[in-house]
Order: sequence, then structure tokens, then C-alpha cells
Amino acid sequence: MSNAVIPPYILRNIIDHGSEQQQNFARHTLSHVQTLMAENWQKSVAPQKARAGHVDREIYDAQHKQSLPGMLVRSEDGPATHDIAATEAWEYLGVTYAFFWQVFQRNSLDNQGLSLLGTVHYGKEYQNAFWNGQQMVFGDGDGEIFNRFTIAIDVVAHELAHGVTESEAGLIYFQQAGALNESLSDVFGAMVKQFHLQQSADQADWIIGEGLLAAGISGTGLRSMSEPGSAYNDPMLGKDPQPAHMREYVETREDNGGVHINSGIPNRAFYLAAKALGGHAWERAGHAWYDALCDKTLPQDADFATFAQFTVRHAQQRFDQTVSKAIEKAWQQVGVLS
Repeated sequence: MSNAVIPPYILRNIIDHGSEQQQNFARHTLSHVQTLMAENWQKSVAPQKARAGHVDREIYDAQHKQSLPGMLVRSEDGPATHDIAATEAWEYLGVTYAFFWQVFQRNSLDNQGLSLLGTVHYGKEYQNAFWNGQQMVFGDGDGEIFNRFTIAIDVVAHELAHGVTESEAGLIYFQQAGALNESLSDVFGAMVKQFHLQQSADQADWIIGEGLLAAGISGTGLRSMSEPGSAYNDPMLGKDPQPAHMREYVETREDNGGVHINSGIPNRAFYLAAKALGGHAWERAGHAWYDALCDKTLPQDADFATFAQFTVRHAQQRFDQTVSKAIEKAWQQVGVLS
């Protein structure tokens, strides 16, 4: 399974509204994303040499080609690099590892010390970042629509979190289970950013991909977890199509049944739960979501309501009724639980 951070409908809007060059880059990225979706990646066989609690990272430079992994430019025992994309990828892979280790005692994405590999400068002005089942890959963007894809820590963490979801629940990438898969990556991505900045749920902006949209684009990021549907409204990208409530749920065949669109609903539920519980999002709401994800009885085709019930139950088990009630109320507010 492969997950790219820029959904196909944004790329299609660029093909409809962009300059000839922008259309070409978007068309190329879109066809590449569709190839990735069709590829069935093997379970990761990346090296596992890290001691628990110690991240093992390798950053590669694709040198604007589309072959992976590229040339090794930084490893744990090697010198730093002056390349800003490589440095950001290096730092943010490390922060993501530290978050999962310190908050959930999880040893990398597979909980067995998986080495974290990242490739920067992938392709020519490539308009995306993705996790291919084995490593992270970052395009440079074109500077007119998207900035470089290493710029946003939550985008890096979002893609890595797909590896956690893959190894724990294997949620199928279709309709509600797929939208849950996307939402979980946003949830962990937002928490990694807040952990990095030491922000409480109240202080956070709850924007996914802040800094990713180039200066001329009208928007704050790719998605808003607090107000789905409000992240951007721009002639080039169109208007953010995410619903915030089940009554606006989008039935579509595009985007694997709307996985990047309908993820707005569980995203808002997490935001509401984290806000209601106060403090850091990972202290209570984050644990309930993580425990639900790691529950071996969670079905691979879980819909929103099933996952919601798992979070409520785990909140009750780990914490108490106050926490589970706050989480239940959050899911009710977005129309998932009645």
C-alpha cells in the first residue's frame, strides 16, 4: 500500500487551472500516484539495528531522478549535510521516532526498531510526498503551488504513521476504513507537531501541512482538523472539500471512495475530544486512539462507528468514565455515534 500526501483531486484541479508547466508536473505526479496505488509493496524489509529508544535513520538524495533510494547523504554516525531538505527530513524522522517512543513506548513504526529511511529531491519539481511501505519519499514541489515537502513536520509524521497503521491494524485503503487510515495519520501527524512545539490542544493550530502551500496560494495548509473544509479556497486548488459531520459525508468513487475527503469527520472528532480533555492531545485522547488502533480485534474494514466505539472502550479501560464520556461526546458531535 502506498499513500501520498497530496490527494488526487487537488492534482486534478491543478491540471484544470494551472499553467502549462504546472499542468505537466501535476499530470506526471498524478499518474505516478496512481501507479503507486496499484503497486503491492512487500512488507518492509528495511534493516533493524536500532536499540530500543534509539532511532536509526538514513537520508538519501534522489538527485531529481525517480529511482530509490538514491545516494546516501546522512546516517547516524555520519556528518551533517548543508542540504535543508535532507536536514529537515533527518530532524523530523527523529522527532517522530521520539514521539512514538516517549508517548507510547513504541520502538519505531513496526515496534521492532525499523530503520527510518528518507529520500529527498525525488523527481523534477515533484508535487508530493509518500510512504511506499519501506521508506519516506519527498518531492521538492515547484515553489509556485507547493513548497518542498520536508517543510512540514506533520506531513512527515503523517506519512510515517501510515507505517504504524499498516503494521498494527492493516486498515484497508477504501471508503470509511481508508478515511480512518488517512485520519489516523493526520491525528498522529498533528500530535507529533504539537509534541515538537510542546503545545497544548488549546495552543495548537490543528492545520495539517502548514507552510506547504506556496506564497501565492490562498490557504493555511492541506487540511484543518478543527474546521474541516476551511483549509484552502484558491482558484488553482479549488475549495477544501472535507466534511465536518456525517450528514455531509461524501459518496464518491474517486480517491478510493473519498479517503482524503471523509477523513475530515474523524479528524474533527479527535480535535473535539482533545480540546474537551485539555492539556496535551497525546495524554488522553491520543492514548485512546492509539490503544484502539493496536487492538487486535479491530477489523481491517472498520467503519467510523466501529473505531469510535473502540476509542470509547479503551478510554474507559485506561482512564475513567470522564475521559470515555468526553470521547463519546466528540464522536456524537460529528454524527458518528448517536
